[in-house]
Amino acid sequence: MAVPKRKHSNARTGSRRSHDFKKPVGLAPCPNCNKMIPTHVVCPNCGNYMGREVVAEEQKS
Repeated sequence: MAVPKRKHSNARTGSRRSHDFKKPVGLAPCPNCNKMIPTHVVCPNCGNYMGREVVAEEQKS
């Protein structure tokens, strides 16, 4: 059975785990309304996705 001969130092463990954190969501401006939205998502403001209307915009009174 493979068993480590010595304990890894905290620096070695920390350097191995340096990329394990959560990364922030990438935001991009909507080409129609210029609101910042996550990429590959229908815009909640105008309802457009990749240059076409996917969700009909409600009538504002």
